[in-house]
Amino acid sequence: MTDADGQPVADADLREFENVPSKQDIRDYFAREVLPHVPDAWIDEGKTDLKDGGVGVVGYEINFNRYFYTYVPPRPLEAIDADLKAVESEIAALLAQVPD
Repeated sequence: MTDADGQPVADADLREFENVPSKQDIRDYFAREVLPHVPDAWIDEGKTDLKDGGVGVVGYEINFNRYFYTYVPPRPLEAIDADLKAVESEIAALLAQVPD
């Protein structure tokens, strides 16, 4: 889509954002990672960072899972199955108390 001046107009429903590593050039990243998948994509050069004046907003993403997540394996299948059977028995007992 273009406006009256022939400039591209973004479709808000299709708008996406990319997290570009800070040491990579935004245009190189765009050409390598975005264009092969979405050939008609374009960079909105109007969005600039207030601090560095460059295209895009500079920020930092902290992956808390990477630093704070500790894997806890699931309980053994036998324990889960035993719990389910106990709940089934409890439900059956409760249903037996319901008058017909």
